[in-house]
Amino acid sequence: MKILIVEDSERLRRSLSKGFSELGYAVDTAGDGETGMSYAKNFEYDVIILDIMLPKLDGISVLKELRNLRIQSNIIILSANDRVKDRVNGLNFGADDYMCKPFSFDELHARVLTLIRRTSSIQSNTIVIKNISVDIKIKQVSFRNKPIRLTHMEYSIFEKLALNFNKVVSSRRLSESLSDSEIFISNNSIEVHISSVRKKLKLAGADDVIETKRNFGYVIIK
Repeated sequence: MKILIVEDSERLRRSLSKGFSELGYAVDTAGDGETGMSYAKNFEYDVIILDIMLPKLDGISVLKELRNLRIQSNIIILSANDRVKDRVNGLNFGADDYMCKPFSFDELHARVLTLIRRTSSIQSNTIVIKNISVDIKIKQVSFRNKPIRLTHMEYSIFEKLALNFNKVVSSRRLSESLSDSEIFISNNSIEVHISSVRKKLKLAGADDVIETKRNFGYVIIK
């Protein structure tokens, strides 16, 4: 999963980036509204964490423009403005959630997972596909309750497909969702990692649930 953090405090921006990266997310960061807007318009994000008091372009203006452009990323406003009026305005302008500073990182992560579950129409943090389970909170794939050891990239690809079960996901979209501003994952790399996931599933005794749709991408049929 991929997150964009738009926050002018370098200390908080670094802390959030480190926290989500350690949890297995691809993370981009921006220190002002204009840069954040550019990222959000040009790349696909599962969640955007957006401050309101930003240089160059304030967060509410960013929020309004993204929704006018019909960008569907989940947006969580993270702001020191804790008045009811501010929270109501943020939600009415298109934010999916609003958190006030100071905040708990664990709660922020829980809210991120809630939005991802809602977007993917799943009821819990565990996706079950036949006898394979994917726990999106602890980032673990298991077969009949026995963990399968996947690399970070292998897990991220399988998770993306599982969250989009019954939908074909192109190599390009997989690449974009796993790459960040510093690391680019090529289509060839996606193919290599999927091949490795298939081998590990087979060794664990699991069926190969990833189907290749030639010239279109990959799909997990649930």
